[in-house]
Amino acid sequence: MEMLSRIALVLVIVGAINWLLVGLFSWDLVAALLGGDAARESSLLSRIIYSLVGISGLILIPTLFRDRAPVENK
Repeated sequence: MEMLSRIALVLVIVGAINWLLVGLFSWDLVAALLGGDAARESSLLSRIIYSLVGISGLILIPTLFRDRAPVENK
């Protein structure tokens, strides 16, 4: 389950970074890499939300490299 959680976290971080790029530059990294229209038209409010999601993803990157503290049995 630990590996599945890490894979999910990596996907969330990649998605958040993609939304950050959409929010800041109106550019979709995933569409650019996998084919599709990389330029997006978005409202200012949606770009702010995309940017906040992206910043949150950047904040979570260190979580990938943290060791989980062992649980003490009492």
